[in-house]
Amino acid sequence: MSDRSRMPRGIGDFNPYLNNTCNYLKEGTPTTNAVRLGLLDSDTTYWNGLLTKWNELYPQYTDKVYLRTTDIRNQLLNLINEAVDFDQRNNFLNRIASSPNVNVTDLGIFNIRKGIFQKTSRSIPQRPIQEPVTVTLQQLGGGAFSVKCYSSTGLRPSIYGDANCVQCAYLIGDTAPVSPNAPGLTFNLSTKSTFVLSLDPGSQAKNLYIYFRWYNTKHPEIAGPWCNLQTFVII
Repeated sequence: MSDRSRMPRGIGDFNPYLNNTCNYLKEGTPTTNAVRLGLLDSDTTYWNGLLTKWNELYPQYTDKVYLRTTDIRNQLLNLINEAVDFDQRNNFLNRIASSPNVNVTDLGIFNIRKGIFQKTSRSIPQRPIQEPVTVTLQQLGGGAFSVKCYSSTGLRPSIYGDANCVQCAYLIGDTAPVSPNAPGLTFNLSTKSTFVLSLDPGSQAKNLYIYFRWYNTKHPEIAGPWCNLQTFVII
């Protein structure tokens, strides 16, 4: 479930949130904030498209005398639900939070103060995670993969032990990376053991090279070992 403290659900609060975040992703020279944070073109295209729809309706909503109707209100609420669903399906805010280039301004703009950064336990893990991730990936088409993560002790997908998420590092191209530390890899986090990894639809017919490991966002020093490189032809 998406963290309700991040993305506003009220129409009046969501309006500045959507406008400010869209504008912020476009800013930055010579590299935009969206590129710096590792977002895909499909992410920004969707977010900007949502803003276009929103800005066509919101002025009517603010005109309480002549233009506001129940239908206009419901359409705006549906757009908020679309944004929440997009975040849940694509880990949009989690990927921003986990970017190696994220800063305090980014977290403030996107209202990321809780979620995967919250302390989930009073105890402090003492030893690195030794358990590797066992992963199954199923292609859904359009550059999307269904991902399920297991440990050696579980028959069902679940987050292992002291980890609070699973981390993946991937590269799309024709040459396999030599390690998870190779330049050019994209990093992603999921607080769920079952999730959908959505890649740019333009990546079809290219190779996906991907690693996984158990990770703790509060204690990155205990991160588990990376699993062996997996390779897929994207369909």
